[in-house]
Amino acid sequence: MLQNRVDPSGNIIRTKARGAWMGNRGLLHNERQEILRPFRLKAWITCVLEFKDRKRSVMAPGLYTELFFLDEATSFSAGHRPCFECRRADALRFRSFWIKGNPEYGFEEKTPIAQIDDILHRERLAADGSKPVFPALAADCPNGSFVLYRDRPHIVVDGCLYPWSPEGYGDGMVPAAHKPLLVLTPRSIVNAFRAGYMPQITYLQQSLK
Repeated sequence: MLQNRVDPSGNIIRTKARGAWMGNRGLLHNERQEILRPFRLKAWITCVLEFKDRKRSVMAPGLYTELFFLDEATSFSAGHRPCFECRRADALRFRSFWIKGNPEYGFEEKTPIAQIDDILHRERLAADGSKPVFPALAADCPNGSFVLYRDRPHIVVDGCLYPWSPEGYGDGMVPAAHKPLLVLTPRSIVNAFRAGYMPQITYLQQSLK
């Protein structure tokens, strides 16, 4: 069982559960398929599982490390964004909503995505390697945002919290209305969600109907 799944905090974990999306942070593993570093590039991207009939051996020597996510919301919480090659329409849409949701940076549609990647990199990793978080009420978090509740990641949908696991989400609950929670999803991505980008979310049967 390879260490190639990513949780909402951006940690690379081992699990038998499969993912709906693939991610790339560069070459992270050695010839024994062991993870040596959390990232190699500032451009952390989220890709489709199949593209133009390309075939790859997972964690092949000398090639980038394939990472996998339960859903797109998880990938965003970890600090990834859509790939401009295999998901160009989603990448352009995300950039537009990111710019709309974060006007303080003065970016425009022609702004290189690398400038957004620089900001995302500061938001997903602190100087000590920890995951930056910020407080917010669940009611103020747009759908698809992740928060910490009782030290576990939960996704926010319509003000309710659903506990995350590698296999999917558990039953929802309504948090205390006036108690701030720590938000895991990078702040500028939360702003992009608020501006209109809706990430794909995978639900277990007992979750949302």
